[in-house]
Amino acid sequence: MSLNELTIAEARRRLRAREITAAELTEACLSAIDAAGALNAFVHHTPEIARGQAAAADDRLAAGDAPAMCGIPLGIKDLFCTRGVPTQAASRILEGFRPEYESAVTQNLFDAGAVMLGKLNMDEFAMGSSNETSVYGNAVNPWKVDGRPLTPGGSSGGSAAAVAADLCLGATGTDTGGSIRQPAAFTGTVGLKPTYGRVSRWGTIAFASSLDQAGPMTRTVRDAAIMLGAMASVDPRDSTSADRPVPDYEAALTGDIRGRRIGIPREYRMEGMPAEIDALWKQGASMLRDAGAEIVDISLPHTKYALPAYYVIAPAEASSNLARYDGVRYGRRATLAAGDGITEMYEKTRAEGFGPEVQRRVMIGTYVLSTGFYDAYYNRARKVRALIKRDFDQVFAQGIDTILTPATPSAAFGLGAMKDADPVAMYLNDVFTVTVNLAGLPGLAVPVGLDAQGLPLGLQLIGRPWDEGNLLNHGTVLEKAAGFVAKPQRWW
Repeated sequence: MSLNELTIAEARRRLRAREITAAELTEACLSAIDAAGALNAFVHHTPEIARGQAAAADDRLAAGDAPAMCGIPLGIKDLFCTRGVPTQAASRILEGFRPEYESAVTQNLFDAGAVMLGKLNMDEFAMGSSNETSVYGNAVNPWKVDGRPLTPGGSSGGSAAAVAADLCLGATGTDTGGSIRQPAAFTGTVGLKPTYGRVSRWGTIAFASSLDQAGPMTRTVRDAAIMLGAMASVDPRDSTSADRPVPDYEAALTGDIRGRRIGIPREYRMEGMPAEIDALWKQGASMLRDAGAEIVDISLPHTKYALPAYYVIAPAEASSNLARYDGVRYGRRATLAAGDGITEMYEKTRAEGFGPEVQRRVMIGTYVLSTGFYDAYYNRARKVRALIKRDFDQVFAQGIDTILTPATPSAAFGLGAMKDADPVAMYLNDVFTVTVNLAGLPGLAVPVGLDAQGLPLGLQLIGRPWDEGNLLNHGTVLEKAAGFVAKPQRWW
């Protein structure tokens, strides 16, 4: 096994035992990245930074001062501000932007000794489910069928592809409606969206502020627990950051779920659900039952309204957040003609700088917030969101510990497959994931099997608020029972 194929947990053990060095581990990943240009996962390379951080990590290891992530090479989604390193949110409008500050997440990881290999591809401003809206071009799934390039999912597609292809040991992602969990399911990796407020949003470029949450993307559930422990923190700079201590998530992985109650929501049995997804869901429930859990049918009656509510709330918040990109202070500014004023500068800069999907969502968001439509759309969607949250609260109040659902309605589809389709067809990829964001809950995608074409399929576990430890413990039981070890055949 090459060093870049190690899990975080195994690399940590070997680093602490001085069997390998952080420098050797980093070089193995940098070589893998250099050989994987066809995946278009890494879009800003930072080998000098990586080597410097690896040397510093080796010094800490030698001194016996080695936090959990010390010397672990990671990829950072292009949504996280990184001091002095291009941060574009995969958009032309932020061309040339190099922040003078570090996001809370990257600072926490660096404080824990992590190594940044570079910035990862994503959908523009995290708006998309296939990584096809990026100014850098498509990220490509390392899994292939019949030679067809497949989507790695979105918006954290570069993160998912990089982890699945062993270019890094873990990666940061963000999840606004499923953007960690859907790509994880499409690539056979693990993706964790924490409780809203568990991880600081400070220095993370905003899409929809009441929904965005950063989380880890890794090869195993244990790795996700280790990485979340380093990412999470209380942060006074983020008004939504929860003033709660960060538990030892790894210590929660006992593998014992006897007596736990797992809910199976009947509303997630969507019409037209592929038989393979339904069979996998039933198989997952059997695995958890065999481990001693009780499987309980539950109802989340407002689920059917989740997607429409999400696609009112998220664009509304996006239109507000993206109003700051105007060509005045930073990023791209359009070339102006003689006589053009500030209004023309705004219009031309935004027309050049934002891609079609971002423009579409900004226009929808501006419409639903406009006079005469605010109550009809935005306020109504907020009321629906409260009902969706209440559904979950009632289920957890009845003693349900965790909820099991599919992660996605299908396996990875071909790049370009949705190009001429109604945008709503793409939005349906989030059907199983958006409820978790609307309710602010933690969600975990775990790879469980392969479909008939040999592509990975994942299941989703939804936890109680602030109960990531128990959620991860259920995930590790599911992971062990499924025994998913499949890897994409190397073609890149």
